[in-house]
Amino acid sequence: MLRDRISYGGIRLWEHAGTPVSLAGFSRPIGRASRVGPVYTPPGRRGRGYAAGVTHAMSEAAYAAGATEVLLFTDLANPTSNGVYLRLGYAPVEDRAEIVPA
Repeated sequence: MLRDRISYGGIRLWEHAGTPVSLAGFSRPIGRASRVGPVYTPPGRRGRGYAAGVTHAMSEAAYAAGATEVLLFTDLANPTSNGVYLRLGYAPVEDRAEIVPA
């Protein structure tokens, strides 16, 4: 899966001074939609704009790859990331819950 993502530029690692600080990816467009994810910044690197920057880059890359819709799933319990995504132009569409049988 990683080799496939690398083959079309679907994953990016942001480095600062030679140290990885954030990572994001996007899926190949299916129909007209592409999904951004994963997005990850190590805890010690958060709050510096790295995730916002790499998410923006992946969103633009998805559009450049032919997507007309770019989707992003987020955790409603994380106001920091949700604020970032809103500032990047993402808009909430629906809430989902996963229920796992006991």
